[in-house]
Amino acid sequence: MREAGISFLTTWQNFYVIIGTAAATLTGLMFVVMTLIAGVRGQVTSASGGIAAFGSPTVVHFCLVLLVAAMLSAPWQALWNAGLLFGLTGLGGLIYVIIVLRRTRRQMDYQPVLEDWLWYTIFPLISYTALLVAALLLPGQPAAALFIIAAVTVSLLFTGIHNAWDNVLYIAIELSGSQNKSQD
Repeated sequence: MREAGISFLTTWQNFYVIIGTAAATLTGLMFVVMTLIAGVRGQVTSASGGIAAFGSPTVVHFCLVLLVAAMLSAPWQALWNAGLLFGLTGLGGLIYVIIVLRRTRRQMDYQPVLEDWLWYTIFPLISYTALLVAALLLPGQPAAALFIIAAVTVSLLFTGIHNAWDNVLYIAIELSGSQNKSQD
């Protein structure tokens, strides 16, 4: 039975190579976005509340996808070990979403709208909760758990892509527009 559970992991190998590569690449691109913010604003400290609330979570989601891909590529001897690590990761993600929620409410650079609350808090909260559920299911029902974990990684990857695009649009439209007005 133990070997059957472990063999489920090998069938997902290509999926996690692809999604892990995408997450790593997009994490690198977020460094470019943060550089753009610094160039437009002149100082990173003036936008630090907004970066902590809107930029950092995007990087964390990409890094979590990379971490999950790495964890599922590890040569586990028993699925309960992987389940424990996924459970801790899901719990950490839930705690981080609460931190992001507090940062978003405290920052004064931007007034979040419904779309922001959905993409920066609600969707990640659902994803991290699903990861925690998958961790509990992994030892007993590995096939179902691995599909849930795959859905979580895809969800977080697309959440990160949306949020990175949202950051870039905000920089391009709002910040550079206000920069141009101040130069006039």
